[in-house]
Amino acid sequence: MEEQKIVRKQLLKNMLYTFITFTVIFTLFDILIYNLISTSVYTSIDKEIMYAKEQVEAVGNEPTSQNTDTKKKTYKSLNPRLIYIVRDENGEITNKENIGRFYEDYITDIAFDKEFLNQIYLTSIDDTYYYRGINVQIVNQDTKTTKYIQIIVNVDGENQSVSNILRVLVIATIIIIFVSIIISFILSSRTLKPIIEALNRQTEFVQNASHELRTPLTIIQAKQELLLQEPNKKIIDKSKDITVCIKETRRLSKLVKELMTLARADSNKLDLNKEIFNLDSLIKEVSEPYIEMANMQHKEVSLDLNCNKDLKADKNKITELLIIILDNAIKYTGEEDKINIKTFNKDGKIYIEISDTGIGISKEAMKHIFERFYREDKTRSRETGGNGLGLAIAQTIVKAHNGSIKLLHNEPKGTKVIIKL
Repeated sequence: MEEQKIVRKQLLKNMLYTFITFTVIFTLFDILIYNLISTSVYTSIDKEIMYAKEQVEAVGNEPTSQNTDTKKKTYKSLNPRLIYIVRDENGEITNKENIGRFYEDYITDIAFDKEFLNQIYLTSIDDTYYYRGINVQIVNQDTKTTKYIQIIVNVDGENQSVSNILRVLVIATIIIIFVSIIISFILSSRTLKPIIEALNRQTEFVQNASHELRTPLTIIQAKQELLLQEPNKKIIDKSKDITVCIKETRRLSKLVKELMTLARADSNKLDLNKEIFNLDSLIKEVSEPYIEMANMQHKEVSLDLNCNKDLKADKNKITELLIIILDNAIKYTGEEDKINIKTFNKDGKIYIEISDTGIGISKEAMKHIFERFYREDKTRSRETGGNGLGLAIAQTIVKAHNGSIKLLHNEPKGTKVIIKL
């Protein structure tokens, strides 16, 4: 329970960190987009305003004056959206007649600051109509008088576009925040999945190991207590109990050794002492006692060795791997059954196939066959001395050599083990 609380707490932390990261990234992205779009929207307008400013300064008079053809040509080339308001030194408008109806309705509400010169600014009328403008100071050298030309352009359309973009970005950000929560949960769950699985495997491993260790210890304890109850008995009279104790002790020793192998593999401390050896020769050597055992049980073990290649691997581990597979083949075959050991080379890999015509494995068991302590038939495994760790260790050895192992149904019956190194 404590481990589950820790995992849940870590999951929430990971979700929070991932959510914050996504939210910050997308928020900064939205701000960048908004600034780029709002800037680009006004760029062309600002260029027109600055161009009009330069022309006004060049002509040196109000745009509506018709005194020269040069003035007509200059202002005719400017953007017709631009509105020119001529003001005197006191800021009073002097070109009302040229502005027309616009003056009567709006122009008096447009702010003007003669100290604010040669800089583009944004102004509005009642926060409803928006204008971008610039103030230009014109000094008449002959009369020594000063006037101001206020160049403005309505930007309601541009403002509306920017507002629409901002609205879309806000909605998109809200949606992204909800999506970020989902993504954060998925990513955090996937990140913690190997840890959770490892924790579950560890818990299951400890529980199974405790169960497996308890059985032989209980038997040994019971037999020792029986011996203590009759201390005057001769050894020959208690040979059966002593034999059971020795058998269970060996089984316990084997189980502890297997558990240590798996524990070292889990911590990536499975040491490999690699050397070069001939695989076919090793298989002949390992299979000799199994051939004799099979003959005694009226079974047949045949060799079809076509590898004839030297392999660089841990010879002791490969030997242990072969023993595990052959042990299972002998255990789960009956009289007149056959066991075949085959080796060959393919695509630069060495293949070992060990097939038998025994009782086989069910489809459901195939899914769990490499799981630790898994036994398809627990009763039968007890009788044959199995504890469900053999194939798990075999898989560990193969993986340590960067190979693969799989079990298949051997048609018409039996099991086939394929090892690729």
